[in-house]
Amino acid sequence: MSAPGGGPPPEKRQAQVTVAAETNRLLELSHQIHAHPEPGFEEVRAAAWCAEALAAGGFYVHAGVGGLATAFDATIGSGPLEIGICCEYDALPEIGHACGHNVIAAAGVGAGLALAPLADALGCTIHVLGTPAEEGGGGKILMLEAGAFDGLCAAMMVHPAPDELVQMPCLAIAHFDVRFLGKEAHASAFPELGVNAADAVTIAQVSVGLLRQHAKPGDQVHGIVTNGGAAPNIVPGLAEAKYYVRSATLDGLTAWENRVRRCFEAGALATGCSVEFTTRCPAYSEFRADTAIGECYRANAESLGRVFPPPPARPLTASTDMANISLAIPAIHPTLDIGSAPAVNHQPEFAAHCVTPAADRAVLDGATAMAWTVIDLALDRDERERLLRSALRRS
Repeated sequence: MSAPGGGPPPEKRQAQVTVAAETNRLLELSHQIHAHPEPGFEEVRAAAWCAEALAAGGFYVHAGVGGLATAFDATIGSGPLEIGICCEYDALPEIGHACGHNVIAAAGVGAGLALAPLADALGCTIHVLGTPAEEGGGGKILMLEAGAFDGLCAAMMVHPAPDELVQMPCLAIAHFDVRFLGKEAHASAFPELGVNAADAVTIAQVSVGLLRQHAKPGDQVHGIVTNGGAAPNIVPGLAEAKYYVRSATLDGLTAWENRVRRCFEAGALATGCSVEFTTRCPAYSEFRADTAIGECYRANAESLGRVFPPPPARPLTASTDMANISLAIPAIHPTLDIGSAPAVNHQPEFAAHCVTPAADRAVLDGATAMAWTVIDLALDRDERERLLRSALRRS
């Protein structure tokens, strides 16, 4: 949207000036979170640092949202158009911020600070939501179920990646742990008295491998063995594994997960072990991105000089609990190219790229593009009314 006579509206110019003024604070926040990685539901420092920055910008911060200690809802403004901007800040085991959640958090805080002085004039209420445990904990889903997203007209976030995308393609995912219980015995003297739980894992993995031939497009399964026994001379009486199962949709996920679980049941049956499954968090859904908001974001990002190339031959596909939000309210999840290629998400090399000048630029561009997108949604009468009507229908 342009101001009369051409050029961006004054609200956009003011938002950009605010982001520029907050540059040092935002980049320090990104680097600070990166230097102190915390796993899901344990992001005590990261959540506090984000909340402190927002409180200093005039936000009212409600901590512990949805009963989650490291979740928060920072709000400013009193208008009917309520927009949520999501911050993630959990790290991965051992490889730290190899998914760049430090960039996500700082960009979300930056967008909030840019919108703070404009919220009332725009007729908006801005919510910056601290959302823990995206990496396998489903923090946003738990917050959604607890009502943290109630009343929002739309939600958005940005994510660093090796590609610039208006919307990250997403698969539905289920996370579960498997536990086989057998019986220990001396592996040389009395092996016939043992029931080998590690063999049950082996049989299950072979079965999963054979099952892949019959997978539908989008169906995936991958996992790790977390406990394969105590010593070579002891028949393992306990074996454990963690598995992720993905599919194109939640409906497809249910059918595919059932088939995968039967592979583990086969391992138990063949060896005489018992098997237990533990579901670690709610299933993540497919993403239904709001096309109009996405195109608005694209235009704003391009105005900042960001370039969206043709879709790559092998598009990035991942899973996120933000997808469940997209089924409830209009939402987007664009990615920001941080110049990491050939390094990709969940590699140590990608973690190193998340505090480079390119990543710092992504923080500032992501903050500005999201703030400008919210301004466009507020000033465009048709879009504003569409989002308000949608929220009213859900209430």
